[in-house]
Amino acid sequence: MCALCPQHRGKVNMLDILTRSPRNPPCPLPFSANFHYFCLAVPARRVPAAGKSSELKTMKKTLILLALALAALAPATGQTVKQLENERKATLQKMEATSKLLDQTKQSQQSSLNKLNLLSTRIRERQSLISTINREVNQLDNEIKSLTERQARLQERLAAVKADYARLVQQAYVHRGAEHKLMFVLSAESFDQSLRRLRYLRQYAAYRREQAREIERITAEIDEQNRTAEAHRLTRLEVLQQKEAEAKRLATDRKEENRLLADLKKKEKTLRSQLAAQQKKAAQLDEKIEKLIAEEIRKEEARKAAAKAKPAPEGKPATAAADAPTKEETLVGGNFEANRGRLPWPVERGVVTGKFGIHPHPVLKAVTTNNKGIYIQTTSGSDARAVYDGVVTQCFAIPGNNNAVIVKHGVYRTVYANLTALYVKEGDKLKAKQRIGKIYTDDLHDHDTELYFQLWKEKTLLNPEPWLAK
Repeated sequence: MCALCPQHRGKVNMLDILTRSPRNPPCPLPFSANFHYFCLAVPARRVPAAGKSSELKTMKKTLILLALALAALAPATGQTVKQLENERKATLQKMEATSKLLDQTKQSQQSSLNKLNLLSTRIRERQSLISTINREVNQLDNEIKSLTERQARLQERLAAVKADYARLVQQAYVHRGAEHKLMFVLSAESFDQSLRRLRYLRQYAAYRREQAREIERITAEIDEQNRTAEAHRLTRLEVLQQKEAEAKRLATDRKEENRLLADLKKKEKTLRSQLAAQQKKAAQLDEKIEKLIAEEIRKEEARKAAAKAKPAPEGKPATAAADAPTKEETLVGGNFEANRGRLPWPVERGVVTGKFGIHPHPVLKAVTTNNKGIYIQTTSGSDARAVYDGVVTQCFAIPGNNNAVIVKHGVYRTVYANLTALYVKEGDKLKAKQRIGKIYTDDLHDHDTELYFQLWKEKTLLNPEPWLAK
């Protein structure tokens, strides 16, 4: 709206005031000829009809809702470059741990199932790494394209602002004399009009300064976009080189895996006898754990039944008082369940070499293994540690299976088996990551150091791997 011409209110906007165009007639007010460029009459905006206005509002609301929906879906459908970079680094750390375990087995020249399991694990990790690199490269390409398009738009905006600023500077130079501005203010028909003209001159000067600052802001943003795009291009080159190197290592690992597999197939009879002995020990251990947990639960239920038989305090039903878990059990159990996927590992560094459930044997055809827990391979001399706060309820041993410990976390229980020296005893209260015992190392078989880990919820056996932090 023009601040100078009351007759033109609603017909003149500031951009038209600030630029002079021969297509627009000069202001009809009796201003000096030297100043008529300050106010140019332009056609007023068209006001849409009531029906069209309603349609436009509805369309605008629909577009806004659609934009919000797309924005909400964006994070779920893709990962940022930073997230993919962190995922790549985490996979590299896992591969480093697996490689260290493989280096231990190289002391023995004989092919073993342990070597094969570790090598297969490293192959899966390397494949995951290459997949992550591919996704990271694609995301980098998308962001570089987006930055390039953004730069083009900023360059267009910068050119327009510079052109506008050049016109302002030119006009200011033509009418640079202080007497021109003074005459412009004093030639007003009224005092009120003089104030409006003075205010306009200040606004005009402020607009010029704002345009100069806008040019600086856009230039700085273009520089920042250039730096980001260049950093993305360098990262893209690095990860592509890493991908090429990992692909070569993957081919080498696969050749070694095929060689180990061929050697082990020649020892099928030995493998079958070893598997039978291992399954027998595992069955004895699983049976013992199941009985001990069932006995613990039976005693808890007996305690509750005895409490139910006693008179309950006034105002509290006897059944509720007996059946309700203790406050500590409720707190610990609830917090344990809330940390699914975030529990610390029962070893400081390790690799899952035996997964939960039924799986085909890696060498023997038509043979499956049924694991009631997971086997975690770690380095020699490593300790088992508690995955959460809890109480030690059982410490026991089975001939040929070393020692095992059961820790209670409310309604949940964790089992740590294949331990030699124990650092805890029954009744001890443990904190998360507190050491429980030293894991047995088999010096006769590739220095195999393997923890057997189980997770129970009351009498139900659970797969512990999804509960552990990634």
